[in-house]
Amino acid sequence: MVTETSALWGQQLREALLGAPLTSVEFVQDYVQLRFDGPVLTVITWPLVDLHEHEVRWGERGFRNELCSRIGEKVIRAEILPRDSLQLEFGDGAIFKVSLRDEDYRAAEAVRFESDPATWWVL
Repeated sequence: MVTETSALWGQQLREALLGAPLTSVEFVQDYVQLRFDGPVLTVITWPLVDLHEHEVRWGERGFRNELCSRIGEKVIRAEILPRDSLQLEFGDGAIFKVSLRDEDYRAAEAVRFESDPATWWVL
């Protein structure tokens, strides 16, 4: 079941990313990697950036600019909402979301998180 594992992984995500700045964004054909001075979040399910007044989705005009403009911003909230989403909130209030709903998966996994070379998990 996802809930117990998600709670543990949510804790690891918070420990690794809270206060960490986004240091780079790499677009690789049909997925994206967010780097945080060590930890790496590889996102396979198409994400969105929630700017509160509107959302910008993968493939929409401005998505790459909105995501890249978070470079240098620190993560102030990181959580996994089981069967809903993985969310990272940045210091400027923007929220990066990855759906964890079954119908949104494009592959066997939605995300892969590496906090260091020996510690990683997938959802």
